Amino acid sequence: MAESRAVKRAMGIWRNRWLAHSARTAVGAAGAFAVARWVGMPEAYWAPVSTLIVMQSTLGASWAVSRSRFLGTALGAGLGGLVASFLQPGIFVFAAAVLVLGLACALLRLDRSAYRFAGVALAIVMLVARQQSPPIVAVHRFVEVSIGIGVALLLTALWPESTAEPDGRGAVEAQPPAA
Repeated sequence: MAESRAVKRAMGIWRNRWLAHSARTAVGAAGAFAVARWVGMPEAYWAPVSTLIVMQSTLGASWAVSRSRFLGTALGAGLGGLVASFLQPGIFVFAAAVLVLGLACALLRLDRSAYRFAGVALAIVMLVARQQSPPIVAVHRFVEVSIGIGVALLLTALWPESTAEPDGRGAVEAQPPAA
């Protein structure tokens, strides 16, 4: 009886697309990590982190998430590299940079998601002590994140996920089409 339940549960996992989603995500994250290591990025783990974030959506939603992540990362890494090149990144300098970053996102009409990603990139570039110069760290962060976004978008386009979402109990809940 218990074996029968286990088999039914395993079949439920397949039917509710958890297996396909998990496999797709694993391939994407591993692929991004491999590409980032292949091109010699010093902190290659940022590529699969980005892939994991982007791949949790359908292709249409992935484009929107990717645009925000890409623009925010570029803005945050750029500002972080610039500020850290000329000023000692202490508490007040960091706070001022976060404020300027928010205002820049507003002026550029970026959403809060882009601001969130920009803030993370800014913090990593400004606050984590490294041997390289801040502009080099900023470029590395941007390239690593861009690799992750690119791999996620490529895989999402080549291996699209069903619009049905698993509900965690073995059933599939139909989702309304995206507008």
